[in-house]
Amino acid sequence: MENKTSLTMATEKMDPEGQAPKATDVDAALEYLNHEDTTVMTEIDEKALVRKLDLTIVPLMWACYNLQYLDKTLINYANVMGLQEDTGITGNQFSLLATLFYVTYLVFELPTGYLMQRLPTAKYLGANVILWGLIVTLNSAAKSWAALATLRVLLGCFESAVAPALILVTSMWYKRSEQPARVGFWYVGTGTGTIIGALTSFGFQHYESEVFTPWQIMFLLFGLITMVVGVLTMIFLPDSPMKSRLTREEKIWAIERLRENQTGIENKHFKMYQVRDCFTDPQTWLIALITITSNIPNGAVSSYQATIIKGFGYTSKETALLSIPSGVVGCISVISAGICAAKFNARGPIIIILLLIGGILGGSLLAFSDPGNKGALLTGNYLLNVIGASLPMAYSYSAANYAGHTKKVTMNAVLLMSFCLGNIIGPLTFRDADKPQYLPAKIMVVAATAVAIITTGVLMAYYAWENKKRDRLHQGLEHKENSEFFDLTDRENKEFRYRW
Repeated sequence: MENKTSLTMATEKMDPEGQAPKATDVDAALEYLNHEDTTVMTEIDEKALVRKLDLTIVPLMWACYNLQYLDKTLINYANVMGLQEDTGITGNQFSLLATLFYVTYLVFELPTGYLMQRLPTAKYLGANVILWGLIVTLNSAAKSWAALATLRVLLGCFESAVAPALILVTSMWYKRSEQPARVGFWYVGTGTGTIIGALTSFGFQHYESEVFTPWQIMFLLFGLITMVVGVLTMIFLPDSPMKSRLTREEKIWAIERLRENQTGIENKHFKMYQVRDCFTDPQTWLIALITITSNIPNGAVSSYQATIIKGFGYTSKETALLSIPSGVVGCISVISAGICAAKFNARGPIIIILLLIGGILGGSLLAFSDPGNKGALLTGNYLLNVIGASLPMAYSYSAANYAGHTKKVTMNAVLLMSFCLGNIIGPLTFRDADKPQYLPAKIMVVAATAVAIITTGVLMAYYAWENKKRDRLHQGLEHKENSEFFDLTDRENKEFRYRW
């Protein structure tokens, strides 16, 4: 009954005013452990538990992220299937559709972060998946720019929950050393989404009907699939280890193995001082700048990839098939980056390598190759997809280096707002006046990537400096029992060390 003293020990944690916190201030995991006997977990037990989590949780997370990416980029494939002609919209209006999605995505990040902390995480995620699936199906009935714009606004609203929810779920179940690979496994949905979208687009372009156009059938099909996945998420994805279908012993093991993270698991009490801590933390602004600048190219790729390829002189059907390697490159780079980051316990160096290959090399080939050299242009276009693998590394930074539940939720919102800003800027660089080469937009890709590389180097230096400072100032610091679950922020907990 060792953990019976846990809530008593929690009163040793002092809030900023020097007062002992209430029992409700501690992590929900500590409250759970307080009512359970401790059990011994062997290495074999832990491996079996992680394998069970990988088989039950990760596939659902992948399905959500795969459909999130696919559903928001269906409009990209619909555009080369005749969307503009059928609805009577212009090229600039199409660009604005991509922007509207990310504007509402950005606006809803903070509200959705608050709701995610107050409500059961998995149930909230599942409900949003169902709702955005409904919006996707309604795209099949859109006949004008006003209808499409309204649906893109609503799609951004509901899809804003998926990435922060999945980052939160990952940090609830996995050690910091395990997180990069798991984030990579669900984030690979961007690559698989590209492959599925391209193959579906190619297939439906052979469909002929006087009732429905090919792109209408495509929206209807994937909308219905998304709604089914939303229902499955609500039923099978657990809200936390404490509320999962694991056995009693497995629940205790799942919690105890995360002590070393020192980031907690869940706390439903919103703490304003942790919001302030997030916004005054230097790493927040460095990660935000990296995310914005690296997602300017990502915004261009996700919204305009099919349009760029078609601009090389290919037909709509050829464009659909030539989009498939983009997904393959995305899958390989995401999985490779996640495995390497986990193996070498490094995130920043992986980000820099990805940006050099994707943004600098790929962007330069795309921007500066001879317009008649289709091989070089296609290679540059495919390499641009490598940049996307840097985003799960940023997600992993958020999961590993932010402690205190409110601070984590706030940072997830900031991270996704930064993601939105990059994706808003990216499509706006593609103007009708620059058709078909879009040279200014391609130069912007290279410049933005260079800024992201420099900022990543600064972030790594900051983490190294902060860790050395803590080692020097707090050498020999005595560990307080159960402090891992006191819901301390990373800056309050002097035992915390940053992963870079």
